[in-house]
Amino acid sequence: MGTLPRLGSGLGYRAELAEDIDLHADRIDWLEVISEHFLFAREARERLRELARRFPVVPHGVELSIGSDREPDAAYLEALASLVEDVDAPWFSDHLCFTRTDEVALGLLAPLPRTRQVARRLAGRADWVRRTVGRPFLLENITYYVDLATPLTEAQFIAEVLEHCDCGLLLDVANLDINARNHGFDPLDFLDTLPLERVVQVHLAGAGEEEEMTLDTHSEAVPARVWDLLEEVVARTPVQAALIERDANFPDDFTELLDEVGRARTVLASRPAELIGGA
Repeated sequence: MGTLPRLGSGLGYRAELAEDIDLHADRIDWLEVISEHFLFAREARERLRELARRFPVVPHGVELSIGSDREPDAAYLEALASLVEDVDAPWFSDHLCFTRTDEVALGLLAPLPRTRQVARRLAGRADWVRRTVGRPFLLENITYYVDLATPLTEAQFIAEVLEHCDCGLLLDVANLDINARNHGFDPLDFLDTLPLERVVQVHLAGAGEEEEMTLDTHSEAVPARVWDLLEEVVARTPVQAALIERDANFPDDFTELLDEVGRARTVLASRPAELIGGA
């Protein structure tokens, strides 16, 4: 994973932010786009090609459903391979979860049974997807609100998957913070368990606060707890790219997001130069 390019600090591309992204391109290192927004939309794909001439672009999927019993749809993977080729993406990513059964689209990122058997099946599936698409593939940790009794912790499960495939980790430190708060575990213990040398990219976002639960909304500024976790990760391992995610409650002043992009860039740069290329 250390041979992948260092992209720096980027922003999730959303239609609501398009004009401001165009106006402030000099303050954004790269863009992440939702894969499904561009897979089969001709006009949107042309717009994406234009963006890719100005920024490095990374497709990030939400409907691969790598944890489903059935293999991902062949037409989906063909379109995904075309997308990453069109934008010359350094890698692509999706979530370590399932989003549908044979008959039902769930409309959410659902957690998987955390067993070694499931982890190793998913690892084989992930390697197959990586080879089919033809680019490096990153898996992202998700949030979950019900934690069933399973043989492995979430961190152990992720580590088991990565042990048996040649993929990287998109470590969503906001998701880590949310899960740690909702389920009462220490996020530093979580980091101790992960093979952090497999981290390529991180996600940063703000959450919604309910009376008894923290929600993964991407609707607020990145909180101090998440910035602290980013600093902890960067102190432990090289990180090639950081991304600010915002999906709702967009600020009236775009400089709020630009400041977060800049802060993430500063944290990435805080790692001593002699350690950038290795642990």
